[in-house]
This record gives sequence, C-alpha cells and structure tokens, in this order.
Amino acid sequence: MDVIHAAIWVSDLDDARAFFVDALDLEENWSFTLDGIENVYVGGDHGEIQLRYDPDREDPDPDRTELDHLAVSVEDVDATTERVVEETGCDVVDGPLTVDDADARVSFLEGPDGYVVELVEPLE
Repeated sequence: MDVIHAAIWVSDLDDARAFFVDALDLEENWSFTLDGIENVYVGGDHGEIQLRYDPDREDPDPDRTELDHLAVSVEDVDATTERVVEETGCDVVDGPLTVDDADARVSFLEGPDGYVVELVEPLE
C-alpha cells in the first residue's frame, strides 16, 4: 500500500494552479469533471494533491486542528520560500528554519484558501 493523494477544496482553481503548479513547480498530472466538480491532480513521483472546485460550494475555511498542513519536497527551502512569496504574495507562517530531529530545513507558507504548505528540504 501507499499514499496516493490528499484532496482539498479550493475556491478558485486558477489561484490554486498559480500557487501549486506555477509557483511550487508541481506537475499538473491529470484532471476530470464529475457532477460539475472539477478535480485537478498536482504532484510528483510520490503522491498528489487533488484540487477540488465546486462553483456552488461555500469557500473552504481550513481549520488547522483538522488539517494542519500539506508538505512538499524542494531542493532549496530558502530560495523556494523567497521565490514563492515574491510570485504569489503569500504569507510565511514560520521559517525557514532547520529541524535537527527531522534532519531537514523547512518553511511553512499560507497558500490559497488558507491551507498551510510546508516546504521540506532534506539535509544530508
């Protein structure tokens, strides 16, 4: 078994694509529409984030007690954080910082709709 994807509701598919695909450089792998709900899968080799858009649904209001954050791997946390903030104007929730116990450098950004995305750079 393996993790395949996590699904999140988005209020604006173009904004979500601009953040996850354009700024974070995740691949848009595939998409489909079912019962009026657009589903766009973005990610890499080890899993995907399913962006779900329903024009009739209320805007999502993520609660960090229910979904704390989504994590994506990057080659350089500092450079990626700076670039994504510059491109999207998103807020930095925390970092960049080194987490010795995880042997990683990380930062946390607030993406579209308030979802927090952790950028993770494994340290050798």
